[in-house]
Amino acid sequence: MKTLLILIILILPICSFSQQVADTLYNPKIQNTVYENGEGPTVFIDEGHHNFHTKNGRYKAFSNLLERDGYNVKEYKGKFNENDLSKGKILVISNALNEINVEDWVLPNPSAFSKSEIEAVKKWVNSGGSLFLIADHMPMAGAAKDLAMEFEFEFTNGFVFDTINRGPAYFNLKEKTLAESIITKGRNSFESVNQIATFTGQAFKIPDDANPILTFNKNYVNMLPDTAWVFDKNTTKYNVEGWSQGAYKKYGKGRIVVFGEAAMFSAQLAGPKKRKMGMNNKVAPENYQLLLNIIHWLDGVIE
Repeated sequence: MKTLLILIILILPICSFSQQVADTLYNPKIQNTVYENGEGPTVFIDEGHHNFHTKNGRYKAFSNLLERDGYNVKEYKGKFNENDLSKGKILVISNALNEINVEDWVLPNPSAFSKSEIEAVKKWVNSGGSLFLIADHMPMAGAAKDLAMEFEFEFTNGFVFDTINRGPAYFNLKEKTLAESIITKGRNSFESVNQIATFTGQAFKIPDDANPILTFNKNYVNMLPDTAWVFDKNTTKYNVEGWSQGAYKKYGKGRIVVFGEAAMFSAQLAGPKKRKMGMNNKVAPENYQLLLNIIHWLDGVIE
């Protein structure tokens, strides 16, 4: 009975996915905007790969925040190619999916991107573009695995859980699970962050030339099911102490930030009770500032 109860508890989140809507009232204060309204560079949000998060959908709060900071946020509708990518400064890819997994979150989870698209993104970053790659738990991690590996980030297409406490994961400077870095410090003391909350997601390994932002402690395990949110005694699991859920690095003339959890940068109302999930949740008051700091680093505003 205990095993069944745990299984039911873990399955519940997927039931609310279709009920998630953007929190249009979420409007955090920006202490010092980078650009005047509409004068910043173009930020593309990918919408050409069955993305779970889109500019005017579940990432409405994400795009609103960047627009209030002066950026031009636009949808990227088609397949990736160097000519179209060159029209933007930053490309955000959040929870892309292969067509076969749009309705069925079961294995296999093939790449959301063709080999030619991956090569186009790689060349664009190497030439000076900035990529913000966000891929949640299975099947989204599997769909972005090949693209991440081009930059030497190793996704495992699983779910990461705290074995001690259920609920959001907390990363903070005190425990050194949140790294003190140029991104977490921001441009001044008003922009520094001390604690970040995430909502499930995946764990991944980072290359030697990358810098961690969020690092798991010994309490976290990676679980690799055949079907999303379905776990039993046969599910592969192992400890992920020292693995990351957020990291960054420079690549050629460009920059890349990788995160293994997407809801942390959204502001959503979930289920019939409109439960706040993401930046609007009371446990995540600093998440929006981390998002701004990430975009500022990708833009070269902070060095």
